[in-house]
Amino acid sequence: MFEQQKFLIEIELIWNQILSEVQTLIHQEPVLIGLYYSCILNQKDFSSALSYILSTKLGNEIVSTISIRDIIDKIYSSNNLVILSAIKDIQAIYRRDPVIKCYSIPLLYLKEFHALQSYRISHYLWNTGRRELAIYFQNRISVVFSVDIHPASVVGNGIILDHATGIVIGGITTIKNDTSSLSTLDDTGYVKKVNYPIINEEVIIGAGAKILGNIEVGSNVKINAGSIVLASVPPNSIVSGIFVK
Repeated sequence: MFEQQKFLIEIELIWNQILSEVQTLIHQEPVLIGLYYSCILNQKDFSSALSYILSTKLGNEIVSTISIRDIIDKIYSSNNLVILSAIKDIQAIYRRDPVIKCYSIPLLYLKEFHALQSYRISHYLWNTGRRELAIYFQNRISVVFSVDIHPASVVGNGIILDHATGIVIGGITTIKNDTSSLSTLDDTGYVKKVNYPIINEEVIIGAGAKILGNIEVGSNVKINAGSIVLASVPPNSIVSGIFVK
């Protein structure tokens, strides 16, 4: 009960901060007033704003924005953990990305945040047996955001997919909390074998890196840009170049 109350207070604090930021932004850039009202000021709370933003991006002439939003709203109302993950992700961006100075920027503009939150919807659908719809969401995420995350993947909280374009997270990949990634995490291509990586807490994965196969990356590892990781990496390590057994 205490954790539930703490969670609700945390959401309310961030939402109030976003409202305050947007009120200031209206005066700084009045040409965007329609955006600020549609996405933030006309919404009743954080989850409502997020569902509105995601649905306007994922909806199309085949599955309407209204239908997508209804799906998202029902998931948010039935499972607080999905919204908790979104809050932790937006906090991670705010705290760890030196370019981001306010909470409203990820919510309004950052496609890496939008792609990750859309994945969380597809993951929920996958785990509740609606796998065709989950795959449809995966396809829309790939088309709209250029990010391909399989809905069966397990992605923790406090995640940053920095810039996001071209990121692939395959199959049953596991990414634990507080990881930052600009890279591909996938299997080795062999059939009928579990070949997906496990990424532990507080890992930083540089741009263009490839982490492939049934391997585990330990906590607090830094994988430099362009590296290819084909073997398990011990905790507290730095990887550069091609890392093999």
